[in-house]
Amino acid sequence: MVANDTPVTTFSEGPEDPFAVRRSASAVLDAHGTVVGWSPPAETLLGHPAAEVLGRPAALLVDPADEHLVMDAVTACVHGPGWFGVIPLRHRDGRRVDVGCRVRSVDRGGGGREWFVVAAPAEEVVRWETDRSVLDGLFGSSPIGLSVHAPDLTILRVNRAIAKFSHLPVDHHRGLRTSDFIIQRDTDTVERQLREVLETGRSSVFAEQPCVLRRDPGRELVVSVSAFRMHDPAGRVLGVTQTVEDVTERYRARRRLALLNEASTRIGTTLDVGETARELAGVAVPGLADRAAVDLLDPVIRGEEPRQDMTGPLRRAAVRTAHPDGPGLLHPVGHLTDVTPGTPQARCLAERRPVLGDSGGTPASGAEGDVPLVVPLVARGLVLGLLSLWRSGRPDPFEPDDITLAEEYAARAAVCIDNARRYTQQHDTALALQHSLLPHLVPRHPAVDVAHLYLPADAEAGVGGDWFDVVPLSGLRVALVVGDVVGHGIHAAATMGRLRAAVQTLANLDLTPDEVLSHLDDLVDRLAAEQEPTDDLSRQVVGATCLYAVYDPVTRHCALARAGHPPPALVTPDGRAHLVDLPAGPPLGLGGLPYESAELTLDEGSLLALYTDGLVQAGDRGTDERDVDERVADLCTALTARTRTLDETCAAVREALLFDHPSDDVALLVARTRVLAEEKVATWELPVEATAAGQARALVQARLTDWGLADMLFTTELIVSELVTNAFRYGGGPITLRLIRDRHLICEVSDTSSTSPHLRRARSTDEGGRGLFLVAQLTERWGTRYTREGKTIWTEQALPTGGAGAS
Repeated sequence: MVANDTPVTTFSEGPEDPFAVRRSASAVLDAHGTVVGWSPPAETLLGHPAAEVLGRPAALLVDPADEHLVMDAVTACVHGPGWFGVIPLRHRDGRRVDVGCRVRSVDRGGGGREWFVVAAPAEEVVRWETDRSVLDGLFGSSPIGLSVHAPDLTILRVNRAIAKFSHLPVDHHRGLRTSDFIIQRDTDTVERQLREVLETGRSSVFAEQPCVLRRDPGRELVVSVSAFRMHDPAGRVLGVTQTVEDVTERYRARRRLALLNEASTRIGTTLDVGETARELAGVAVPGLADRAAVDLLDPVIRGEEPRQDMTGPLRRAAVRTAHPDGPGLLHPVGHLTDVTPGTPQARCLAERRPVLGDSGGTPASGAEGDVPLVVPLVARGLVLGLLSLWRSGRPDPFEPDDITLAEEYAARAAVCIDNARRYTQQHDTALALQHSLLPHLVPRHPAVDVAHLYLPADAEAGVGGDWFDVVPLSGLRVALVVGDVVGHGIHAAATMGRLRAAVQTLANLDLTPDEVLSHLDDLVDRLAAEQEPTDDLSRQVVGATCLYAVYDPVTRHCALARAGHPPPALVTPDGRAHLVDLPAGPPLGLGGLPYESAELTLDEGSLLALYTDGLVQAGDRGTDERDVDERVADLCTALTARTRTLDETCAAVREALLFDHPSDDVALLVARTRVLAEEKVATWELPVEATAAGQARALVQARLTDWGLADMLFTTELIVSELVTNAFRYGGGPITLRLIRDRHLICEVSDTSSTSPHLRRARSTDEGGRGLFLVAQLTERWGTRYTREGKTIWTEQALPTGGAGAS
């Protein structure tokens, strides 16, 4: 109820009947029009004392210019029982006075006749007649209901609009109560409002409330009710009057607009098919129905496109009820049911239009006797499923406007579901592509122990382009790589795959970290140039960041370079953690800018952590407000935690920094360094002279005998002799020979020349050119790597199974 604190209007404040005897002017005229009676109020009204007018013609009270107006009234009186109207009369001071007159014929005995005239100022008469006309209109023709109640709330009088509600004659309402027409629940609300008005005197204005008539319990109305208290001139409370207007259609239209507005904000907040279905059911209940179920074709839930002619089966995607016992009346989420031909659901799918019908045993069946409204979910010409609605807790059935509203819901939701389906399909494809491009098992390596953590972004953010890799290099060295491609989706995953392949190729060329990044920068620039324009004629953004590190377990030397990537964290064997001071370098794809390498010497057991920015950036969708510096500090703390294995270290990092599913891809690669024992490495400096090959063979023979690898003497001497001879002939400066024994026997010959040796097939008449061919045949792998001092040619031979060198 809306209170109105304006002063209460009483009957005494309204205009009194201007023709009341105690206040009206009166005169009596005989049959000849002579004034034979004159009252004091008449003197007040026109200024003529009785002595001046009694016995004189009434015409003296009329201005000659107005005689034709007065004659019309006289004619009406002569030919009828009386007359009422406004005529102009002349005041004693000569001014014109408009007077409202009521004239009535009075018979005197013996055939005599007189006229009794009652008069008042015209404005008072017009006002009184207007008010009386309004009052008559309120009770006789007003479309708004009017009900007058006594202090005990019994009905005193109603107008015709109320009679239309009750289907009773107007005069049959007196003495009845509100409860005789509407159900008790609504009666209590109405009478509580009327009592408050009676007790406080404050009017209520336009209070909307539901109303169910006893004669039509199957239909709920919404009425706007106002009420005010009535008083007599002495201030005594006479009762309360209320106005009642049926605003059902207006209320429902406003409610439908509100529900549509709510639907536009609540449906489609995510790109998840199941969540969108739940949002649709949540909007429909309780605003439109008491129970709702969303059933989707099975391919839609899997993110696939359904066939045009597909009519089932349907899988329950969402259920919503307004009553606690409602869920038991519907199939649960996940239930798969075939659509029975002839049911409303089958008709709806086939005809693609809303259908009202008995629930029966359909996939979305409700309580026995309920009539469901089934609406198709159609988007882009595809039928995706159904929205089924029931009403049982409210009396009114579904009306055409309800069906229109349900169609609006379904249309909005169908587009959102189809968008989510398409995204799910693309996301799953990108995720599968990304997983296929990432290493599934990282092989053991003598240089480092490694473990990794990879968490793809959630479906809302989309699959990104993060990657990591561990690439074995020559000389027992290892390359550690972590990168992040700009963007999400299939495009990012495909770009990531191309960059990862390029990194592996460049790593096998034994380039320095800064050279690897420079080549990657050129590659990303070319990839960007190859992209096709998007819809807005702009090319897709291609960019990436990368961190590349090479560790040598023989020298404990580690070279690193980064391209716009977060610096790695280093934990020393004594447990101190910090970020490596490493030149930032521009992100890949900017082109033309240099990269710098940094070089470290790592103690055995040092822990190196490479990661993508998703690990240390702001928390998941605002749930974690820590800044990057705080999260980096948490990372260092987690890395120094007491753990037995590197996998446990990764778990500790995840627990410390990732409280929920990440909104961006997260890649973490941790490596604990090893150092090769000195007894497994032999290095010699050889003179640049013709005897160098012979000295090399003698040194190799002695060392392999000490290592228990006598079976490999012949082959190794041949390899070393060929490589040292080539260095003497074509190289320059000192010659270095190094043997490394691990899982393989590695032979390396270094010189100061940058000339690149190459394998060729010698002709039968050639005296030379067969050396590298023999080397390639006698080894598992061979290659060349370049350094600032020159080059190194290396070979790898497998150790004999079970031999001493395999320890």
